[in-house]
Amino acid sequence: MLKARITRAAQSLRKGWKQHLVTLALAWVAIVAVDTWRTRDLPQGPAPDVALVMAPTVAAANAPHSDTTLAQWRAEHPGQAVAVHFWAEWCAICKLEEPSIASLATDWPVLGVAMQSGSAEKVAQVQRQRGMTWPTAVDPQGALSRSWGVRAVPALVVIDAQGQVRFATSGYTPEWAMRLRLWWAQTMPQWSAMLPK
Repeated sequence: MLKARITRAAQSLRKGWKQHLVTLALAWVAIVAVDTWRTRDLPQGPAPDVALVMAPTVAAANAPHSDTTLAQWRAEHPGQAVAVHFWAEWCAICKLEEPSIASLATDWPVLGVAMQSGSAEKVAQVQRQRGMTWPTAVDPQGALSRSWGVRAVPALVVIDAQGQVRFATSGYTPEWAMRLRLWWAQTMPQWSAMLPK
């Protein structure tokens, strides 16, 4: 009885494989189209060098916030691909993504941008409460985010060691996909340099 059911299921799968393949292809096209539309305004090419007002870090919670630029922060990580993660205190999906960002930040440089989440002190308080140890720039009015084309959070921008934006995503991104993008941004320029000119 069981053998007959398995045989029928296998025959059904063999007969319908083309239909399943078409369904998978259409789903993939839809996902790519939606992702392309969501990221249409995110940066491409050279990363914009913008001024950043940093929230006090969890390690130095009593320290005053500091001012820096994206280029200065990137210079602290020479030769490395980096991630800029746009998030908001009020964003439920951002909160769901936080464990992935925390894990990512143990292996890669991650800079958070707290969009419309209050003052530097409030952002630092949220970071302390949630155990967010990566550095975060404060964007209380969303102007910095808008200058990057970020309309919704969470958003992730991956910048290679040469300062080129390699990937930009909007919406929930699984950790494996973040890591893959950073790895590719780190290795792609090296592979390109090995190709004959």
